[in-house]
Amino acid sequence: MQFLLAFIVVGPLLGAAAALLPAPPGLKGKSPGQAVLRHGVTVTGAILIAAIALTLGFDHSHPSKMQATTDISWIPALDVRIHLGIDGISLPLLVMTALLTFLCALYSYFKLPSGPSPKAFVALLLVLESGMLATFAVLDLLLFFLAFEMVLIPMYFLIARWGGDQRQAAAWKFILFTLLGSVVMLLGLLLIGLKSGTFDMVALATDNGRGLTTSVQVIAVLAIGLGLAVKTPMWPLHSWLPDAHTAAPTVGSVLLAGVLLKMGTYGFVRIALPITPDGMRTFAPYLAAFAVVGIIYGSLACLALTRKGAKGDLKRLIAYSSVGHMGFVLLGIASMTPTGVNGALFANIGHGLITGLLFFLVGALKDRYGTADLDTLAGATGAALYGRAPRLGGLLAFAAIASLGLPGLAGFWGEMLTMFGAFDPAEGLNRPAFLTFMAIAGVGTLLTAAYLLVVVRRVCMGVPQQQAAEPATIADVQGYEYAAWTPLVALTVLAGLWPAVLLGLTDPAVQKLLAGGKS
Repeated sequence: MQFLLAFIVVGPLLGAAAALLPAPPGLKGKSPGQAVLRHGVTVTGAILIAAIALTLGFDHSHPSKMQATTDISWIPALDVRIHLGIDGISLPLLVMTALLTFLCALYSYFKLPSGPSPKAFVALLLVLESGMLATFAVLDLLLFFLAFEMVLIPMYFLIARWGGDQRQAAAWKFILFTLLGSVVMLLGLLLIGLKSGTFDMVALATDNGRGLTTSVQVIAVLAIGLGLAVKTPMWPLHSWLPDAHTAAPTVGSVLLAGVLLKMGTYGFVRIALPITPDGMRTFAPYLAAFAVVGIIYGSLACLALTRKGAKGDLKRLIAYSSVGHMGFVLLGIASMTPTGVNGALFANIGHGLITGLLFFLVGALKDRYGTADLDTLAGATGAALYGRAPRLGGLLAFAAIASLGLPGLAGFWGEMLTMFGAFDPAEGLNRPAFLTFMAIAGVGTLLTAAYLLVVVRRVCMGVPQQQAAEPATIADVQGYEYAAWTPLVALTVLAGLWPAVLLGLTDPAVQKLLAGGKS
């Protein structure tokens, strides 16, 4: 188990280095480019198999216990350690990251975005995977910061070199926002480590803030929370996200929405809640207020983009929808209750699966039509997917209704549980305020349903005059697209019909985390 977790974190880095080497003569295939893309699929597939093996070997009867741990002294002067481990909170995120990266590598093997060398693309994708996986596996504050930052450079280049229009500006905006937030976050992490005498996240969580004064906790939560809020992204620190998604290649958007946003909310759960509970309690009402503003703002922005004549980009619309969906995650965390935090973790996984699928589908539409402009896709010569590519239309409709939170699919449970958490927040929080936040979030669910149903109607059904005309067919779902999308569809249904698969892992770990390390 220790070896598996270490391999999962380090394996992609070794694969990235190997991707830059010349391919062995017998493995070149039709071209060196094809060989390196096959290498990317092989490495990410091996990491996914290792993650599944780790899941099978995980002691599911004790998900609150840190397992597969490695603890090696790294910088003795600062007591910084290479400390790895997983519990019921981090395991689902680790597996989802490995799955999404493998599906992106598989999709890119058949549909590589236009740009420079395939070698560089695969190497960057693998470095990105290593940073994402490390974020969910490390148990040292400084190591967490390094993993948190490690993803920025490969994502910057994926956007800047393989992206679409305005990619340079979007890439610069992405990295400047996230780097500035991270600098502030580092100050908060250093404050905790220096005041408590350790950077070990397990020891700090067990101490539950008892070694830190309330003023230190408040300052630390403010600094760390700002860095995490930028990555989440929380309104009003979200403005980098729509530009980054609009410009990013399909696989970049999938990983950005499916994993990178989760790194911010995971930091709130793993660091802010257990290590600085008093500081978190001070800021929880403000976090909840920003969360529900983000829910309404994201939904209204999406509704504005769906208007006829608005020239709304479908990728941009899904990006704004992420602002709203991550608002529910932040609301659950702000409630500081097991119900709300479990809902936030469930919503993290549901959003990763569903929004990853949505970005895959929109990328396929853009490849077929050369644009993601909603007016063009909904016009007289537009998609009308039910008549022209019924399987693609059916998948888009499925992903949309999953995203709006239809009961029985993965999007439902997270939003419901976060609102239940807001209904009865933790002791010491203002319940009337949280009831108001819950009501506002409920309005947000209605707005979400409105804009997603408008998208389905306009893109899948087309304009009325198209119904009488003989539909011109376009390429429906291809074999490699089925391979990349079917796992996301299946897991969306599985998580919706059997939520205990996830909640059985997260709930004991969350209970222990909120109780100060006591099971």
